[in-house]
Amino acid sequence: MKNAEKYARGYYMPPKKCMKWAEKDYIDHAPIWCSVDLRDGNQALIIPMSLEEKLEFFQKLVDIGFKEIEIGFPAASETEYEFCRTLIEKNLIPDDVTIQVLTQSREHIIKKTFEAIDGAKHAVVHLYNSTSVAQREQVFRKSKEEIIKIATTGAELCKEYKKKANGHITFEYSPESFTGTEPEFAAEICNAVIDIWEPDADNKVIINLPVTVEMSLPHVYAQQVEYMCETLHNRENVIISLHPHNDRGTGIADTELGLLAGGDRVEGTCFGNGERTGNVDVVTLALNMYTHGVEPNLDFTDLPSLIELYERVTRMKVYDRQPYSGALVYAAFSGSHQDAIAKGMKWRDEKHDQHWTCPYLPIDPHDVGREYEGDVIRINSQSGKGGIGFIMEQQYGYDMPKAMRENFGYKVKDISDKAHKELSRSEVHQIFKDTYLNITSPVDIVEAHYTQKADELIGAKVKAVINGKEVECSADGNGRLDAVANALTTEIGMEINVDTYTEHALERKTTSEACSYVGINVGGSIFWGVGRHSDIIVSSVKALVSAINNAMKK
Repeated sequence: MKNAEKYARGYYMPPKKCMKWAEKDYIDHAPIWCSVDLRDGNQALIIPMSLEEKLEFFQKLVDIGFKEIEIGFPAASETEYEFCRTLIEKNLIPDDVTIQVLTQSREHIIKKTFEAIDGAKHAVVHLYNSTSVAQREQVFRKSKEEIIKIATTGAELCKEYKKKANGHITFEYSPESFTGTEPEFAAEICNAVIDIWEPDADNKVIINLPVTVEMSLPHVYAQQVEYMCETLHNRENVIISLHPHNDRGTGIADTELGLLAGGDRVEGTCFGNGERTGNVDVVTLALNMYTHGVEPNLDFTDLPSLIELYERVTRMKVYDRQPYSGALVYAAFSGSHQDAIAKGMKWRDEKHDQHWTCPYLPIDPHDVGREYEGDVIRINSQSGKGGIGFIMEQQYGYDMPKAMRENFGYKVKDISDKAHKELSRSEVHQIFKDTYLNITSPVDIVEAHYTQKADELIGAKVKAVINGKEVECSADGNGRLDAVANALTTEIGMEINVDTYTEHALERKTTSEACSYVGINVGGSIFWGVGRHSDIIVSSVKALVSAINNAMKK
């Protein structure tokens, strides 16, 4: 890059340090939420939503718990106007939900706006005009006094139209392009509007401080917000609203620091859709609070259904790595991550801890409608024994010995690496069955009978099929498994030493099948087999035979 000198900092610091927000370490309560998906989000779509799609999205926002929803700019187009009228005339707005509409400071637009909301029980009329140095000088070519006049004229017109309106109307004013405006001038123009609207405890006004374009580090915006909170007239009857965009990729940080600095309200969109790099993502903001133990007052327990609706009606895609929402945000491919998650899950089961502290997962996927199976542990060539073992245990009930998990892990990783693809859980399960479970070739045991002998020895008489030939053999051992291994040693010409044996029930029922795992040492190498049967003795022998077959194939 060779032209950095052409860029000057376009933001303005307050005339004094405003750093009280820095003394706080977290946001302790949810703000007032206002969804702007249907206005700010919709106007940024390549193909704007149809009336039917807007109605469906509006209902979803209501279901989630938004009490304030900006529905559009009704004076801008007939489609916007029709949507507003449809909501009102078809009585689709719950009594506890307030619609919000945007208007410029022009009389014919304000008049049309009030016509659009006629009959609404609760509405916010959102007046704005741009105040930044760049806009004043380059777009409007007006002085500060002329810019203030635009705002105050609009405020007076709104006040007059409100006198004739039905329903409860709240006013909102935005010094648009606030972040490029001198804080002293932003306070001056906002105070001029506040003085006209004369808010009181029963009729508060909203002053919205938009990050129309991100120009600074988040702590600068926090100081600007704190300065406004300290400077605005009638502060106790003013609701400070934040409306960050994401040009520098710090929209979330802007909002969170702005709330620490005194913000009361947030305007944003689900998943951050909006002009350029988008609006602030309300889902992320709300769930960030949730992970700190703060109730966000929005219900994202069925996040998948919201994602499905959003992607369908906006033709946008929720990015796979989008916080909390993306398809892969709960997925661990790394072996060390999988192992830590698996152990964390097991620890939770053992300790019954009421607090969520699982490694690598800042939120319980179940809380947002996601499943551990298919969401958390994903298998590819980067995966490890811990994650693969977790899948086999959680989904299929196989609790392999530690050394066998490692053996199986390498097998799965090798297959994934050579195929250059992620493996599904069913594919991993099939590899397990093909590699270890009840393997009957080249050796299979048809019958086995046992007798108790002196010195606590067990005798085994075995009928087996070896390479297609039926044979009978017998031997003694320290137990049934040892006796069978000794009996087969002579027939297959291979010394067999049982190194590891474990077993468990696949289900905690009296009718459940037993699962046995056997590792045998042949020539210094360990070979594994798994047996599954309703009889634990048969299960153990099948595991031994499976291990022997794996050794013989080598």
